[in-house]
Amino acid sequence: MKQSVLTPQMFWINKKQPTQQTTFAGIIQKSPQMTLTLALLCFFAFLAGFVDSMVGGGGLIQLPAMLLLLKGVPVPVVFGTGKVSSLAGTATALWRYSGRVPMQWRSVGAAAITAGLFSFAGARVVSLLPSELLRPLVLGLLVVIAAYTFWRKDFGAIHAPRLTPSRETLYGVLVGAILGFYDGFFGPGTGSLLLFAFVGLFGYDFLTASASAKLVNVATNLTSLLYFAFTDQILYHIALPMAACNMLGSTLGARMALKQGTGFVRVLFLVVVCGIILKLAYDTFGHAA
Repeated sequence: MKQSVLTPQMFWINKKQPTQQTTFAGIIQKSPQMTLTLALLCFFAFLAGFVDSMVGGGGLIQLPAMLLLLKGVPVPVVFGTGKVSSLAGTATALWRYSGRVPMQWRSVGAAAITAGLFSFAGARVVSLLPSELLRPLVLGLLVVIAAYTFWRKDFGAIHAPRLTPSRETLYGVLVGAILGFYDGFFGPGTGSLLLFAFVGLFGYDFLTASASAKLVNVATNLTSLLYFAFTDQILYHIALPMAACNMLGSTLGARMALKQGTGFVRVLFLVVVCGIILKLAYDTFGHAA
């Protein structure tokens, strides 16, 4: 008798063929390999939440791991499943920061609402223009950001808002529109770009900027998640355990950021930005080599 082999494709439930549906519980009982796959996904979700809660960049940890471990699952389904985890972790980090870090809810809220709307617009434009056009531009921008942050030792060290409330709201709308569109169209490094914008334009320290960026990230993630949920492209039996682990990582990461302060967040920001630079450089030049 030929023995059937369970692969990661079995995570995908084909709703057009009900007879082929299978439950995650059944897979767990039959295949230790699937148990290991879920455990690894949860570990990377935890790690992503831990890093993202402080300086962004969690998607560069979680998404590649999901694409590697869930081979055969349609990419939009992988994206939708990951969004559940990302939103849960980001919302948890925001909750941990609120009340402990001074936040300008009016201006940051304006940025969040605008970013959510423009994120959807960016996602729609993806089908019209190749997103690869942005990669060299973003790569160069991140190199400048890393160099400037490293050179300016006092950058983001002191929380000293420099804008009037009305101008801060206007800047919030502009930042939300630009980076929200970018997040929907391309994506990598959005959290780090938001953090830099809140420090450089608004005069926030790194800790306040990180907390403010979380509110904008919640809006963009929620917009994306609603789209994936509406189009039925989420595997909840994977997404929910990952979300729980991402929330745990975000809780510990936000707690560490609050305890260690701005200097620690600045150093970690540089590390993550350098990681994003290496990733984008490989995507841009590595395949051509």
